[in-house]
Amino acid sequence: MKIVALSGSTRASVGSVNATALRNEGKVPCVIYGGKEQIHFSALEKDFKTIIFTPDACQVEVNIDGKKYLTILQETQFHRLTDRLIHADFLEIVEGKPLTMQIPVKTVGTSEGVRAGGKLTIKLRKLKVRGLANKLPDTIDINIEKLVIGKSVTVGEINIEGVELLNAKNVSVVSVNTTRAVAQAEQAAAKDDKKAKK
Repeated sequence: MKIVALSGSTRASVGSVNATALRNEGKVPCVIYGGKEQIHFSALEKDFKTIIFTPDACQVEVNIDGKKYLTILQETQFHRLTDRLIHADFLEIVEGKPLTMQIPVKTVGTSEGVRAGGKLTIKLRKLKVRGLANKLPDTIDINIEKLVIGKSVTVGEINIEGVELLNAKNVSVVSVNTTRAVAQAEQAAAKDDKKAKK
């Protein structure tokens, strides 16, 4: 999993007044937890673009006043009117301790069903997984080349060594559905077949 760097500064105060002042300066109040102690800090809002708006999962190396912490971004809060990032929680990665995070789903190849006119539907864009940091992938790659119309890939069919998938096993992740054009073609073929038999 790739590592993205983020620079921060220790927060002198953790009250709401301090948080508002930070946001007015274009900074985001943050916290790191999961290690020996909680660390409250702030970072520039613009520096989160490479962490939040990325197609892959990543680890975040947070540098706070010269001290580095290896983390994952666990939770974010956005302003409901402006959509600006207003808070971020980071989970510190502790060696030998499993962690839980969301990993993006990525399809590989072109399915037989799509080539036959079906429509590919990704029902889950991310999957919740648990495992050691060094076992977690950037993306969960699903080969769909043999997926035909009307079939799907469920969580239970996905295997990643050393990683536990926490979503329900019977949930469909990606499927190929019949399109209107395919349905009409099938109906026309069925009518022609009936006429031929008569």
